[in-house]
Amino acid sequence: MSQRYGYEIWSGLAMLVVAIAVASPVLFGAAEPSIDRTLWTSLFVVFLLNLVAAVSGMARRVDLIGFCAAVVFSWVLVLTAPGMGLLNILLVLTAAISAYLVPVWAGFVLVGLNTVVLTVDAVQEAAPQGGGTPTEAALMEVGLFLGFYLMIQVATLLSTVTLIREQRQRRELARAHVDLRAASAVLAVNARAAERLRISRDLHDTIGHQLTVLALELEAARHRTPGPPREHVERAGTVAKELLADLRATVEQLRTEPTDLARALEEVVADLPGLHVELDVEPEISLDEARTEALVRAVQEITTNTLRHADATRLWITVGLDGRDGRLSGDVVLAAEDDGCGPRDAGAGGNGLRGIAERFELLGGTAEFGTAAPRIARTVSTGSTARGRDPVGQGFRVVARVPSA
Repeated sequence: MSQRYGYEIWSGLAMLVVAIAVASPVLFGAAEPSIDRTLWTSLFVVFLLNLVAAVSGMARRVDLIGFCAAVVFSWVLVLTAPGMGLLNILLVLTAAISAYLVPVWAGFVLVGLNTVVLTVDAVQEAAPQGGGTPTEAALMEVGLFLGFYLMIQVATLLSTVTLIREQRQRRELARAHVDLRAASAVLAVNARAAERLRISRDLHDTIGHQLTVLALELEAARHRTPGPPREHVERAGTVAKELLADLRATVEQLRTEPTDLARALEEVVADLPGLHVELDVEPEISLDEARTEALVRAVQEITTNTLRHADATRLWITVGLDGRDGRLSGDVVLAAEDDGCGPRDAGAGGNGLRGIAERFELLGGTAEFGTAAPRIARTVSTGSTARGRDPVGQGFRVVARVPSA
């Protein structure tokens, strides 16, 4: 079952409370059903169980079977409790749930079938006690009753469909934002690297060349200068050589300066609607542009997959040095888990996951995908104590390793 601790859970609980509330007159003896009360109560309990199964998210087949059974039992409950107007809310609930499980046209078909059931119930209730034809006033009341419930069902179905479409559009927008931020982060990393490379080249080709010429000229002057002035020339030559050495060290540092990995990853996962991402990057990690880009692209794919497939509300991402057997190695480990429904086939992967594996393999690393084990109080990467909260249950898990140099 998907672990969505958001408003969906609260709406589901509210749905169950409403169902029990509208059935309470029969359940507690205030109204009499047309069948044995114990049997009716048993049918209602079975209806609730199927309703829960329909929204459980365990498997689509289970959802559909539970939904169909809940629809049939709702019809039986309404028809066997005549005169219970509020009990018809059960049919409205099934119409609302249909938007999550079946196409919209099927939802409207269900609304039509529910209306037929309501018509049968209303006509039975409007029929005179001794038989005969209902009066015109009774038929008008039946018409108003059916029109009222028809409008409620249609409005509920359409509002639910609109809500689902809005949620889907928000997820699509969030995925687009992740892709855009990842591309921006990669461009920023590459731009900073290119700028450092340009500055280092300029320093080497201009000031470095001039300092080299100066050092050679001072060396030549030292051999040609006799007496006390020679000491000053030697000191000047030493200073020129030291400046040249410092310049070369600065150029080398500019060429090899590591990128800000934490900043790049934070830009990718910041402010995602409906998904809280906990990112933990060890500050000691120092990587070049190629490895930084591989990690950024991996986090991008993991985040978009979580938004698209996992039905999750939280995502944990850690990047740290490998600490297997209590010893730090030269590998950097990216580990990610979500609190969603997990993969249907842990061994299968789409183009995005294969792309992650290929990127890390080109850099001498590996990538593994599968179902996450329940987290007790330890990180998924190195076994050290986790800093954030731990998820309950299972979700999707990614562990990728790459040599730090």
